[in-house]
Amino acid sequence: MDKRVQFHIWYVIAAVIGVILLQQLWVQSTQVDILPYSAFLDDLKAGKIAQVRVSGNYMEGEFKEPQNGKRAFVTNRVPPDVADQLQKYGVTFSGVPQSNFLTDLLSWVLPTALFFGVWWFVIRRMAGQGAGFMAIGRSKAKVYVETDTKVTFADVAGVDEAKEELKEVVDFLKSPKQYGRLGARVPKGILLVGPPGTGKTLLARAVAGEAAVPFFSINGSEFVEMFVGVGAARVRDLFEQARQKAPAIIFIDELDALGRARGAYQGLGGNDEKEQTLNQLLVELDGFDARSGLVLLAATNRPEILDPALLRAGRFDRQVLVDRPDKGGRIDILKVHLRGHTLAVDVDPEKIASLTPGFTGADLANLVNEAALIATRRRADMVTMADFTSAVERIVAGLEKRKRILNAQERRVVAHHEMGHTLVAMSLPGTDTVHKVSIIPRGIGALGYTIQRPSEDRFIQTREDLENRMCVLLGGRAAEHIVFHHLSTGAADDLAKVTSIARDMVTRYGMDEKLGPVSYDADRPTFLPGAPPPMEPRGYSDETAHGIDQAVQGIVERTFARSVALLERQRDLLERSADLLLEKETLDEADLEAIKAQLRPEKAVAAQ
Repeated sequence: MDKRVQFHIWYVIAAVIGVILLQQLWVQSTQVDILPYSAFLDDLKAGKIAQVRVSGNYMEGEFKEPQNGKRAFVTNRVPPDVADQLQKYGVTFSGVPQSNFLTDLLSWVLPTALFFGVWWFVIRRMAGQGAGFMAIGRSKAKVYVETDTKVTFADVAGVDEAKEELKEVVDFLKSPKQYGRLGARVPKGILLVGPPGTGKTLLARAVAGEAAVPFFSINGSEFVEMFVGVGAARVRDLFEQARQKAPAIIFIDELDALGRARGAYQGLGGNDEKEQTLNQLLVELDGFDARSGLVLLAATNRPEILDPALLRAGRFDRQVLVDRPDKGGRIDILKVHLRGHTLAVDVDPEKIASLTPGFTGADLANLVNEAALIATRRRADMVTMADFTSAVERIVAGLEKRKRILNAQERRVVAHHEMGHTLVAMSLPGTDTVHKVSIIPRGIGALGYTIQRPSEDRFIQTREDLENRMCVLLGGRAAEHIVFHHLSTGAADDLAKVTSIARDMVTRYGMDEKLGPVSYDADRPTFLPGAPPPMEPRGYSDETAHGIDQAVQGIVERTFARSVALLERQRDLLERSADLLLEKETLDEADLEAIKAQLRPEKAVAAQ
């Protein structure tokens, strides 16, 4: 509670008590003679009383002539029969009425105090939770100081380029005069963009920890409330608090909740409250001086939906990409998360990084934790490489479903399907190495799985690479077609992936001879997998759409025929390896190497 508020409350209490005491003193100090009841009777018989006013338990009146300088008097009543007896024997007596002052005082003081106590408790609780009416327009930002943050750049790995970009902000906050000696100014706003789990929030906290300045952290959705105008008020309050503690850092996480483009989806209705909040943020970004030591950091994984006015120069001057780490970055991240774990000698961060292409920092942290849990569950003294392999399988393919019983025919189909993937992958050049094959059901619908391990990170893929990948995906369906002469639903996910690759080859990469090097589907990058594309009109005719469908179908049919041809020439090996998989249920690297030694590559098959 504010000290000034406490002072006013105690002042009011003291004033009330003072008034009561003064009132009592005033009554006593007035010109009223307090008579015993016996003296009143004597004066009454002597004819000194002019008039009397009778109340419940006392009487007041006036003398005909002032007595002892006092004209008025007051006396307490005594029952008449008692008064007659006492007066007969000449006893001085007076009445003492029962005082009801304290009772009367408590009768209204206690309810009032109880009411105000409950009211004060409720208001304090509501204000503490940010729900009070007086605090509803205040910012909900959590303020951290250096001792609270406890995060430095040493705790962030795998995003070296992003760290280098942000070190400029740290240098400016530490020594703004030295940094700006040539007239340069630090960017007003820095936007961290990248997929979820890549460490954007961790980077922002590391900046605050390195610079040792107050760190205001808030989520974009916390600006929006049910009351109109609250979001804009909270934006104003946030920047006002930060100015008072400058130099400081303001960090807004999930900026897309606040900065969505205005009028982007007019057909679906608008939200004036969000637009008003965004307008206030734009005003605040224009209003503060970068030389004051106030830096705005924000993070989002959907930069494509942000308002263009928010991204212009002078507001968010710089965008820093925090992407998924490459193999070297994954190794560095694993070294950070492996600290404090009891590891076996065979645990190699490089091998784990090879098993986890596409994993983010959050995924790798979860992987290390899962491996430690698996080792703990089997009561081991340390975490081994096998535990990390099991953790990768659990994260990628799901939990083992050993109670999901398949009949003999289904197990044969699944075994041939998985070995079809494996043999095609081993036959084609440039494909990822097969690490493990299993027919143990996992996850929701996976009846078997084949894990491939890339030898290196790839950033460019040729048409041959894409077609080889499609052949591997269709290898399971081709094996079922060759051995059982039927097609099953087990290849549904493979077909969806193959169709997507073929459509991208035609519409985005211009890899079809008939349609030519034309992009029919613009690449709209998004960091959220599965995000729906924006609703835009098709930019080509129905005839072109028909040509695209035919081209996609042709590519898929050609790659399927290629997979069938590969497996037909090695039918015996397919049967033997499927029988081995049925027997052991899981084939590891040693088993796969023995199978690969019996395999003839695609060129040797084609030459026969």
